[in-house]
Amino acid sequence: MSQSVSETMAALCVVTQNLPIGTNLALLHLLWMLVSGSLLSSRGALFPALSAIGLRPAAIRRAWAALWCGTWAIAVLLQTWRQYVEGQQRWRVHRYDGYRVKAVDLTAYWRPAWKGCKTKHYHPQAGKALPAVTIGLIGQVGSVNGQRVALLTDLVHSDPDDPSEAALQANLLKQVAETLADDEMSVFDAGFKVRQLQAVQLPRWVVRLAKNFTARRNRLAPYQGKGRPPEYGDKVRPLARIHKGNKIAATPPDRSETWLEEDMVFQAEFWDDLVLPDVKVSPEAETFYVAAVYDPRFKEPWLLASPIKLTGPTWRALYRDRWPIEQVPLAAKQMVGGARQFVSAPESCRRLPELTLLAGSILTYLAATLPVEPTGFWDRNPKPTPGRLRRVLMRTPFPQSYPLPRRLRKKASVTDHLPKGILGHRRTRQAASA
Repeated sequence: MSQSVSETMAALCVVTQNLPIGTNLALLHLLWMLVSGSLLSSRGALFPALSAIGLRPAAIRRAWAALWCGTWAIAVLLQTWRQYVEGQQRWRVHRYDGYRVKAVDLTAYWRPAWKGCKTKHYHPQAGKALPAVTIGLIGQVGSVNGQRVALLTDLVHSDPDDPSEAALQANLLKQVAETLADDEMSVFDAGFKVRQLQAVQLPRWVVRLAKNFTARRNRLAPYQGKGRPPEYGDKVRPLARIHKGNKIAATPPDRSETWLEEDMVFQAEFWDDLVLPDVKVSPEAETFYVAAVYDPRFKEPWLLASPIKLTGPTWRALYRDRWPIEQVPLAAKQMVGGARQFVSAPESCRRLPELTLLAGSILTYLAATLPVEPTGFWDRNPKPTPGRLRRVLMRTPFPQSYPLPRRLRKKASVTDHLPKGILGHRRTRQAASA
């Protein structure tokens, strides 16, 4: 048994062994099926994927039953996995000016043929919102052997009573606000707005802004002596733009900063003490800072906002560390095969994406810690990627010879006294109407 197979099995056993007996073994089979890429080769069909790893029909049915009605919760699995990674002492948390990065993102598993799907998400190729299982991701960011890796801490689903994406974003932000530690900085992409972050009273955040973003000073503009005295501050436009052929100049920055990093010169411009455009000047108004970070390799700068006054290198480092949270759904959909799913029960449609995200996180971490194995003779400079590890595991069926912990076993339930076949159906004949 290779080192990749044995360490992968060890990690999966740790994640599943404390679940109820029987369910833990079934979830072990499901997770091995995912990390070995069998769902990818079966194009999303669950039973053929479980059969491809060498399971017998009875074990396949038990794994399927554990998926949709097993007694387990993804929050427990994520916590167990996080404790396992921290116990390995290979994962190093990132800190910038004393802040740890808590990255936040949304991902969608598109299900256009699912009739009962109530949630939708914008599909760029289709140009419109399509039925999808949308999940909010929250994760801590660190590095393993120099490779940045995100550890999932929470997964947030849509509210059944309000399946809109706006409600999902609100619930996701509430979860971030409730779990944000004193030394953590939450980081968001441009899909989230400053107004949303202020509405949940999130104390620390960094969010990317649109290029045409505008704000106002939190101090009154000079009175011109005519008309009504001003109630709003001067408008601030961090970046210049062209509207209807006319160039609108940018507002000069309040301060700027230049630093050397990676043998390149970076620059940042800052605008301080700003409020949203519709907020009147007030001492109680929620103010924030805006920074335009210029990278010499790109034409467009990053336009970022935060209620905390930060230095230029910290602005850049915090937002750059948001990217690993996008690696998790990438590994879950493309490397594991979760992009296509042929399940239709509502509970299975919710749980299978959760397991694929967990499997993608596990695959990414293990790929960064295990020795790199090339795909073939053409792979002369292999990298520690989840795709290469998946190809190694794909060659091996479920390792029956691996010594499982005592708790990982089939539940010995006595079923001889239960009715079988047609007699076991929970159906009753309706009385004929008179």
